[in-house]
Amino acid sequence: MTQLCDPAQRRHWLGVLAQASPVELEQHLARRALPALHWLRRPETGLMMVRGRAGGTGAQFNLGEVSVTRCAVQDDAGRLGVGYVRGRVGRHAELVALFDLLLQDDIQRADLLPALIEPLAARQRAARATAGAQAAATRVEFFTLARGD
Repeated sequence: MTQLCDPAQRRHWLGVLAQASPVELEQHLARRALPALHWLRRPETGLMMVRGRAGGTGAQFNLGEVSVTRCAVQDDAGRLGVGYVRGRVGRHAELVALFDLLLQDDIQRADLLPALIEPLAARQRAARATAGAQAAATRVEFFTLARGD
């Protein structure tokens, strides 16, 4: 019997899938048998407001808008897969929704977490670390000398 999955774990895999390359997801999907599906919402693109905070901790302000594509799919067991991705690539949102649906099944999750989600998450962490190191290398330290008054 399939149990409800942990919301924090689901949030994690949705984030990893949304940041993954659609090509990688297509390759993994080609090796999977899909259950009978019903598309509740085909991919549609819209805008979302991005909010920021002054100084990272201050008052919130509207930074700007970003394009987001979303979709939703359901299987015969009643599981609902959703996909939200930044940008206008409808197929990417479909892939995220399909994998979200598959990962809600206990058997599929036991296979997909180590085969797909964990390697993608590790590559994404490494890419962020590399980008952070490159940005840190360009950091300039400013200092002032006190005048002897």
